[in-house]
Amino acid sequence: MKMSEVTQLSTKDLEDKVYEEKREINRLTMAHAISPLENPMVLRAKRRDVARMLTEIARRNREEHNKS
Repeated sequence: MKMSEVTQLSTKDLEDKVYEEKREINRLTMAHAISPLENPMVLRAKRRDVARMLTEIARRNREEHNKS
């Protein structure tokens, strides 16, 4: 997910997406521990997507706080 896609989502959608992606990362990590994933780089991509979303949430919270 690109940053331009992340900025278009609402904060609630971002929070939901972060939750879903973290569950998926957990599932993939467990599957990878049992038998190697075909493409383990998927884990890195998902972790980076979560980081992008959390960064955008933090930026929005900071902007909201500064407006108050």
